[in-house]
Amino acid sequence: MATHNRVFGTGGLDASLQFELTNGENTGPGHNTTLRFLANYYSSQSSMADLIAAGVYASVRSCGGPVVPLRLGRKDATSSGSTGVPQPQNSAETFRQQFDRMGFSTEEMIQVTACGHTLGGVHSEEFPEIVPSGTGTNGQKQLDTTDATFDNKVVTEYISGTTQNPLVVGPAVAVNRHSDFKVFNIDGNATMNGLTSATTFRDVCKTVLQKMIDTVPSGVTLTDPIAPYAVKPVDMQLTLNSGGSTFLLSGYIRVRTTNRASGAIKNIKMTWKDRNGGCASGSCSYTATVQGAGTGFDDTFEFFPISTNIPTSSGISSFTVTVNLNDGTSESYDNNGNSYPLSDAIILQKPQSCLLQSSGALTVSALVRNDITATPSLGISYLTPRGVVRNGNPVPILSSTTVAMTKGDCAGPYTFYSASYTIAGGLSYAAKLSVTAGSNSDSFNKASDLSGSCAAFSGTASCTTPGGGGGGGGGGGGNEPDASSTIASSSAAGPSSTSSVVEVTSSSHITSSTTIAPSSTTSSTTPTATGPARKPTVAGYTRLRCATEGSGVRALTGASFAYDTMTLESCAANCTAAGNFAYFGVEYARECYCGNSLAASSSEAPDSECNMLCAGDATEYCGAGNRLELYAKHDAGTGTTATSTTASAAQPTATLGRKDTVGDYVFVGCQTEATEGGRALEGKAWADDGMTLEGCAEACSGWEYFGVEYGRECYCGNTLRGGSAPAPLADCSFTCAGTPYEYCGAGNRLELYRLASASSSSSSKTRRSRLERGRRL
Repeated sequence: MATHNRVFGTGGLDASLQFELTNGENTGPGHNTTLRFLANYYSSQSSMADLIAAGVYASVRSCGGPVVPLRLGRKDATSSGSTGVPQPQNSAETFRQQFDRMGFSTEEMIQVTACGHTLGGVHSEEFPEIVPSGTGTNGQKQLDTTDATFDNKVVTEYISGTTQNPLVVGPAVAVNRHSDFKVFNIDGNATMNGLTSATTFRDVCKTVLQKMIDTVPSGVTLTDPIAPYAVKPVDMQLTLNSGGSTFLLSGYIRVRTTNRASGAIKNIKMTWKDRNGGCASGSCSYTATVQGAGTGFDDTFEFFPISTNIPTSSGISSFTVTVNLNDGTSESYDNNGNSYPLSDAIILQKPQSCLLQSSGALTVSALVRNDITATPSLGISYLTPRGVVRNGNPVPILSSTTVAMTKGDCAGPYTFYSASYTIAGGLSYAAKLSVTAGSNSDSFNKASDLSGSCAAFSGTASCTTPGGGGGGGGGGGGNEPDASSTIASSSAAGPSSTSSVVEVTSSSHITSSTTIAPSSTTSSTTPTATGPARKPTVAGYTRLRCATEGSGVRALTGASFAYDTMTLESCAANCTAAGNFAYFGVEYARECYCGNSLAASSSEAPDSECNMLCAGDATEYCGAGNRLELYAKHDAGTGTTATSTTASAAQPTATLGRKDTVGDYVFVGCQTEATEGGRALEGKAWADDGMTLEGCAEACSGWEYFGVEYGRECYCGNTLRGGSAPAPLADCSFTCAGTPYEYCGAGNRLELYRLASASSSSSSKTRRSRLERGRRL
């Protein structure tokens, strides 16, 4: 927000930062890394500017700071803004004038600087005059002695004269870059003395940090601070069952339990009205007990699964929720007298829709009620990468398109329509899908929920015209949060652990395979009378145990998937298709992980701790929070599994080391970036938090070279740009983001490979010489 001009109403928190990473005012990789992370949640309903503001709330709270009220409604800039970010060499008066332009008084300038500088430090790579090379810890000098804790030591250490803040004392003083001193001392330390109380510091920071993130261009109106609803429907979805006579209604009712005693809720009852406003079927309610819990920084929630059949002849238009407590009382929730709307006019039929994430090939099938006369269309909102360029714009382009849908078969009171489209850019899993006909729509469905193949619809009913009206425009369920029921919380929005994959991760870790999710069935996923059970074998895998995640790392790092129809069988199929992995494990009911080795710190846990039922089959167990239902590949030839069932056998067999060959490529060595104004390899670029050498080699198939840099960045090319040169092997010290057993370069260092077929005998000798020299070094 630092370039805001209160007089002209320009600048502020508008995400223009993404276009300003190379203007000299925003140095270092931190901005790029943060924007890249936030881009995973960028959509038509979440602007990048709002995500940056949410990041302030999350980062401050995760470090123990106050709750910074979060308002929404920011609009993203489409180009860079004015310059004017305060620089450390500025004078105290220049700082005062800059903050006055932003709308901050001198006192607020001091306060917001102190509140911001209680976290983090200064890096020598970007500011060698302040932190000389070789000083600090890992090239960083912290701003106070508790750089990862939100407290007022940045103030108390300054006032007591014990501070080591590099923006107050040290080399910065001699070169006039001791900016914190200039700001803090501008009023003779009066404001800083007022912040020596820890309570006062937290209260002041809450106020000035909210003002910081609420500094927006004129014309932008922000909402009231958001807060979680007591009751919220989550992912309510209608799916037409085989035969066309009933729907499966599925989803969750989320109940806020922050201020309730543990175990206070007995069950919840959902009661709906048909499309005529009554209950023609005679039974229009469903009772659910708790399945899982979610915890955020400030709130806790319980989730109650909905899975029931509804006749298509009568349909559904809205519902209410009753929370029944164990003390015999109950609470009714009716969306402030409006009921929770759920239209059955348009339904995106997920089992008959599919997405090949590797190619972006999408097919969507939707049901349109036969009394709707408008022809539906498919709207696709998707992200396209701008290309991986260090300090370039890491935020993908948000695009949208509309595709006409073709009429298909009739199924009772509904008719199928379909459309196909190829989503370019490699981020197809992040797309959002909407089917619209006139004023009716089923909107904001996650493309990541679709499996890799479209199932055929089995059985049809005679084509009919549904009785009653109620077409309404409330959306067909899907994943679109209605304005009346939108979650307003930074806490977990579904039954998933805060440390687990939510929806699909920033990348699916798969570049050539697709998610294989089970097709829908004609019945609900309610467990059979005999209840859920452990499965000793699943599709060529044998159950090992309930296993913990690793200490600070994933137990399985080969590939990952997440979707709301998870079963043990679909996870096994995903891990087989993705690379015939030796292990698979399911966690938190809907998350699938694959790998060829287990993290050494993963250990056995009691089976009772793997107590969550699979999201797609309630007769199976699918782990729990940080607990994997773990399986190993069964070798039919030897009759043994990939490892024994003892806890000690969970130790990884792989070791960290260089790979001389990867697919069709041979190792060249560690290589510097180019010095002549560009990348060493400029043919193609790709970044992934699941990066492996194998994944990069596959992405670069057909190119002469591939190289991996910074642990997660993959580059391809047919030539090396001028200035790129061999570097000591020790310089390529980063392990791959997707596996701890491979090296993936480092900052400005490529783990470089070349096609074996492209090497002449002389170049092979050169390559071997480089390799041997690197090993000696």
